[in-house]
Amino acid sequence: MAMMDTPLTTWLLFGHAPRYFPDTEIVTRFPDGHVHRYTYAVFARRAQQLMHALDTLGLEPGDRVATLAWNSYRHLEAYWAIPCTGRMLHTLNLRLSPEDLAYIIDHADDRAVLVDPDLLPLLEKVHARGGLSGVRHLVVLSDTVPPTTLPGVVAYEELIADHPGRYEPRNIDERAPLGLCYTSGTTGRPKGVVYTHRSTVLHALAASSQAAMAIGPGDTVLPVVPMFHANAWGIPYTATPYGAKQVFSSGSLDPAALVELMAAERVTVAAGVPTIWMAVADEIAARGGLPELRHLLCGGSRPSRSLIERYRRDFGIPLVQVWGMTETSPLASLAWPKERMRDWDEERITDVVRTRAGLPLPGVQMEIRDEDGRPLPWDGASMGDLLVRGPWIADSYLGGEGAEAFTEDGWFRTGDIAIGSPHGYMVIADRAKDLIKSGGEWISSVDMESAVMALPEVAEAAAIAVPDEKWQERPLICLATRPGSTITLERIRGHLERSGFSRWQLPDRIEVMETIPRTGVGKFDKKTLRKRFDT
Repeated sequence: MAMMDTPLTTWLLFGHAPRYFPDTEIVTRFPDGHVHRYTYAVFARRAQQLMHALDTLGLEPGDRVATLAWNSYRHLEAYWAIPCTGRMLHTLNLRLSPEDLAYIIDHADDRAVLVDPDLLPLLEKVHARGGLSGVRHLVVLSDTVPPTTLPGVVAYEELIADHPGRYEPRNIDERAPLGLCYTSGTTGRPKGVVYTHRSTVLHALAASSQAAMAIGPGDTVLPVVPMFHANAWGIPYTATPYGAKQVFSSGSLDPAALVELMAAERVTVAAGVPTIWMAVADEIAARGGLPELRHLLCGGSRPSRSLIERYRRDFGIPLVQVWGMTETSPLASLAWPKERMRDWDEERITDVVRTRAGLPLPGVQMEIRDEDGRPLPWDGASMGDLLVRGPWIADSYLGGEGAEAFTEDGWFRTGDIAIGSPHGYMVIADRAKDLIKSGGEWISSVDMESAVMALPEVAEAAAIAVPDEKWQERPLICLATRPGSTITLERIRGHLERSGFSRWQLPDRIEVMETIPRTGVGKFDKKTLRKRFDT
């Protein structure tokens, strides 16, 4: 006797929500304030219309279909329709330069691009650089085609209008490619990561659990994390089959509008990078809290202790740290307390759990290794290279690039420097490229940033290494102050010393700026800062 050999493809998940949650809503708020809402039943019909439309375009199985779009209901339809027809969903980072987008579209060999109307000017710049030479179809995600210099553009609604709302499920190999996402390219050219149907289904099943995002049929989920980055942390493939209400905020971040949307739609779970939750904290305070918000997922970089404590103290909202990468689909670990910690006070839980990158999800194996490749103990002190492997971890990059990131024994070198605690929680000490080596000793830029952002005068801070003739490198603090505040180097040095930093670790200078530059996915852009101050 054996179990049924059911293929793990998007078709296994797609039909669940319209069958069992047909009346649950999907809501999109657009920058002009217009709110679009419909149900899973309508979503499923329209997604299947898009499946038929893709067939009429003459796209072959395995062809790459790119999206250059904000978070929205149409983007969600593409998330499902493209892989359900055996093609690859390629989400393009709309914050990249035209040059980078031209390279990525060409490297991926995209055959079609679905683009939001307000991003047509960006795509026109890509076209001017020869970046659309292999693209055969351009679809604008709107009712009609706005003025554009791009040739042959068709409107999404016109494309799908005459097609039936029922599509016969395809027999797809579960190991066939489903999606493609490029790394953020903080070092060298971005590299392509291919997700399979099998890996995505397994990630979705794991991501819904209480050990992960804790998403179920009673939830309203808002991914502030963009849908163009790492499958929006897998939320569209997790929330949809479990029948959770989904809420999208389309366009650039407007903190006040975002909090208003969260309150109006009674959001219970939201996900974003630390800079997002820093930006909206004052708006939540002005509203008096968000009582229905159960927890916030915070990833992309390590949130400061002061931010974690503010959400718990002022709003009663757990800020749950998430760790992952494009290469890990992306969820790999989350910082939830264990059962035996239920009676611990909040300060102890913050120390041991909330300031950590979390416990590995079942199915994800982690090792921390020394310079010779030997596993280090999880003793709370030993620091080394973090390696991972598992069923939703990449085993190579598109085209075989970056092979040095993968070991012969099947592990992925993340490029993170980590410490494992005796409790089983992993903490990212730093990215390998962001560690500051002064006089032969390492300084964690992440720890320094977290300490500096605890100061009430500081809105945001990034620590980088700058060259030094005597010590090789020294830390530089780049920071933005809160409105009406000023700060001095002496104030920062004194605070860091009281926080446990040794005198030799203290920065020799600070740079005050209006705002810290961000990467395309909302992290502090240390690459840009290093270029600016590499003197």
